[in-house]
Amino acid sequence: MRIFLSCFLLLSVLNVFSQENTATQDSVFVKVDSLYREDQFYFAITYNTLTNKPAGFSQSKFSSGFSAGFLRDMPINKNRRVALAAGVGFTYNNYNQNLAISSTAETPVYTIIDSDTQYNKNKFSLLSVDVPLEFRWRTSTYQSHKFWRIYTGIKFSYLLYDKSIFDGSTGKVVLTGNKDLNKFQYGAYISSGYNTINLYAYYGLNPLFQSAKVDGESVDMKSLNFGIIFYIL
Repeated sequence: MRIFLSCFLLLSVLNVFSQENTATQDSVFVKVDSLYREDQFYFAITYNTLTNKPAGFSQSKFSSGFSAGFLRDMPINKNRRVALAAGVGFTYNNYNQNLAISSTAETPVYTIIDSDTQYNKNKFSLLSVDVPLEFRWRTSTYQSHKFWRIYTGIKFSYLLYDKSIFDGSTGKVVLTGNKDLNKFQYGAYISSGYNTINLYAYYGLNPLFQSAKVDGESVDMKSLNFGIIFYIL
């Protein structure tokens, strides 16, 4: 009888310790998960157009853009559905159009290509490093990463590399390091959608060129890009 009582007391004590450990582990698990963040890698594909075009300017073919980077999420309310985010990334934008850029004695010269002129290619391309700062609203929870979102903010960009190409009947003209381009760019953007794939739009708030002129008219074109953006946790 004494042996039976000893075994019963031992099992009871072990059961109490087991319950306490399980409760402790569960509380820690919930506490950690409830402090989730939506840190994300992003990748965007856009169609690029331009506003404030000079007279006679037109775009041809499809002008594409690609962006990629990382955003750090910083929730600002209790349920973590409102947040701020900051990040870093890169953008490559390509513009097919009829503004030929050539150089005479290291001075860029801008000419609107006549509609009767035959040419194979005329474009300029820009590669920039980006710092996006955004305000976030979403319907996320710590149990699921599938949710509706609206993200909007400002993207600051610094031009790392530029290249313009004109390929016509007289040969190919390539120009890099155009001093008339604005090195520092900034613009507003918004993305909205559900889960991984979202609609995206960006509008440049300052001109691409700072001092370019064509036929005496300042080239004050700004970027306007539409596309889709992918968020990956």
